[in-house]
Formats: sequence, structure tokens, C-alpha cells
Amino acid sequence: MTYEFTIIVPIYNEEGNIPRLEEELANYIKVATKKTKVLFINDGSKDNSQALLEQACTKNTHFSFILFDKNYGLTPAIKAGFDAVTTELVGYIDADLQTSPLDFNLLLEHIPKYDLVTGIRQTRKDSVFKKLSSNFANIVRRAFTKDGIEDTGCPLKVIKTSYAKKIPMFKGLHRFLPAMILLQNGKIKQVPVQHFPRIAGKTKFGFWNRSIGPLVDCFAYLWMKHKYINYEVAKKNL
Repeated sequence: MTYEFTIIVPIYNEEGNIPRLEEELANYIKVATKKTKVLFINDGSKDNSQALLEQACTKNTHFSFILFDKNYGLTPAIKAGFDAVTTELVGYIDADLQTSPLDFNLLLEHIPKYDLVTGIRQTRKDSVFKKLSSNFANIVRRAFTKDGIEDTGCPLKVIKTSYAKKIPMFKGLHRFLPAMILLQNGKIKQVPVQHFPRIAGKTKFGFWNRSIGPLVDCFAYLWMKHKYINYEVAKKNL
């Protein structure tokens, strides 16, 4: 089968969510507007996640996985997915299923005209502290990047793979994916999506990596933006 769209799912200690994740992704593939496959990136989980992932991949021919030798973090997991993808389009969703795979179809509607389409979580089902720290991080990041993105933390995105593979990844860059597409002179769009409470597992982000961490990463982004190389070839004879 010729696939058109790969969904990357980073996994770290999510054994309580994997059975439901398997079911919802399998159901989405049946109604996806693009021929879709799923790539799980196991970021060195210490629970039973890997055994469950292997069972899921055995039962579902559209599923595959990569297992890290240890825990590296979210951005390296996303980078590993970008490196491995061979389809024209790549998507990203968190394993906690606080967003729905079904909403990928809403994002895919706009991808012909845009190079990255990202969700905006509507009526967020998070704690007051989590929403406040996330809002603070978004305000700070927008002040640095000028990317206009309301909800960069939304874990539901679709990107043209040709753009994703040219992103110079560093730890924390998952917060700057839209800004990195803009650096490539790409076009981005935001689309409202559903949001749900976390049912199983624990969040991997606390006060530091929702607020102070992103502030530090903004300076790394500004340095990288200043050094970023972007060009287009007008003609060649090789």
C-alpha cells in the first residue's frame, strides 16, 4: 500500500493509554481522508508500554514502532519520527488522547494550501494551573517568535514532510514547529479542535517545562533564527 500520511505518536510510560490509543488510531485509519499509517516512538518507557506496542503492531499492519535505548525527551522522539517518515505528510499526536485522531481530517482539509496546520484546543479540560502556565508560555513565545500561534502546545499537527525534515531540531523545539515553518517561508494555519481530560497516566510536564523552560528555549530559538540558512535553487546543471 502506498501511504500518504504518517502519524507520529511519542510514548513514555503510557501503558494505561495504549489499548485505547490502539483502538482510536485503528478507527481513524478507517475514515482517514489520506492513506494513513502510525509510527510509535517509545522514548525509553520503563513500564509495560513496549510490550503493548508490539502487540498492537502485530495486530495492525498500519502500525510500526521505534524503541529508544533510554529516555531522551519529547523533541528527540519527534525528530526520530521526522527522520523515519517517507510519506508526503507527517502528523503528530500525544499518547494521552486529550486530542482526537478524528480531528486530523479537519487539519488535512487545509494542507493543500498550507505547509503546517495546527490545532487550537477548544474548552480545555485541564487544571487551572496547567492552563495558566500554558497561557504564560504562549504569551512569552509569541513575543519572541511573532508567529501568531495561539496554542503552540496543542499536540495535533499536520506538516508537509519536505518542511519537517528541514527543521534543525534541538531540545525544546517542539514548541516552535510553526515558527520553524515560517523561517522556511512556509504557510501555517490554525484550526479549532476538540480537547478531553486525561483518563490514564500522568502528565510529563510540570511548572518548569511549561513556563520557565520555554522562556529559556526562546533564547535558543532566537540564536538559531539569526544563524538559520534558507535558500531556493533557481536553476542547476549537475
